[in-house]
Amino acid sequence: MKVIFDCRYTRIGRHDGISRYTAGVVEAFSRLHPVTMLISDPRQLEMLPDVPWILGYSPTSLREPWVSLIVNRAHPDVVFSPMQTMGSIGRRYKLILTLHDLIYYNNPTPPRDLPWFVRLGWRLFHLAYWPQRLVLNRADAIVTGTEVAKGQILDRKLTKRPITVVSSAVEPAARIRSPRRDKTLVYMGSFMPYKNVEALASALTELPGYRLQLLSRISDSDRARYSALAPEGAIEFFDGVTDEQYTGLLERATALATASLEEGFGIPLIEALAMGTPVVCTDIPVFHEVAGEGAAYFDPHSPSDIARVVRSLEDDTVWEQLSAAGPAQAAKFTWDRSAEKLLALARSLVSDVS
Repeated sequence: MKVIFDCRYTRIGRHDGISRYTAGVVEAFSRLHPVTMLISDPRQLEMLPDVPWILGYSPTSLREPWVSLIVNRAHPDVVFSPMQTMGSIGRRYKLILTLHDLIYYNNPTPPRDLPWFVRLGWRLFHLAYWPQRLVLNRADAIVTGTEVAKGQILDRKLTKRPITVVSSAVEPAARIRSPRRDKTLVYMGSFMPYKNVEALASALTELPGYRLQLLSRISDSDRARYSALAPEGAIEFFDGVTDEQYTGLLERATALATASLEEGFGIPLIEALAMGTPVVCTDIPVFHEVAGEGAAYFDPHSPSDIARVVRSLEDDTVWEQLSAAGPAQAAKFTWDRSAEKLLALARSLVSDVS
């Protein structure tokens, strides 16, 4: 069985969520079964395992609907894409597409780094569910990241294809933190509107002595907006960090914090939990699935409730219980386990036509 992974969403230099998911699953999969990667830029290889690859278009190219004509030349049996938008005109292989979540139906603002015509199409696509049904039903199987997302896809009857949960994961933590902690809250993620970072900034008015550390690259307008909501000097802007810096900040933090209103998974949560750093986060089903008993939950619309939950961690017993629960919860999500589920799905598709 020849398998091709669509790795064209891999970032150059540093992963985002989709990029990390792609790299994590393909590396683990390559240890189980031979795999060939489809890339769009040779620089992506720095972030991917050392396995065979072929070169295709950028996934945001106007030629994307016909990318299968390139893929066909490699004679795959199964192709897996970490997105649902991979072109499939004229394909001669089984196709597995991924729908991570339904966030953009309620939050239609697309990522800012996409070309204008992709952003326009993105908004139009999410005005109704029928375009999604057309996209998903042209595949042979669908993958999603959580049981919560699977339930949402089924509730909205978005596909007639079988749905398999193939979760994101983290590598086992190389370092487990000590009980010593600073009065800091770490936020790792984008500043899209649904991430609701404003609520974390506003909560600082009721958390004297605490600092909120915003680690991702940030625009001047977002920096000014968050600064205006919090006491002077209460927010630290890092504008990007290395993996080593990120680990060091998590080791010293009281908690990793996110007030996201919706989420597909939440990789930063399990990155923190794996180290034994507690999580304080929105009380939504997907975060309960991911963080379990390693998190304390709050109402994201109430800065006062966010502050209350953060202050609860000042009780050493509460903090230590959350810290102890974290590594066991994170261990439920491994790339090896996700790759095994994906390999079983691929084999089932090939056996159906054998």
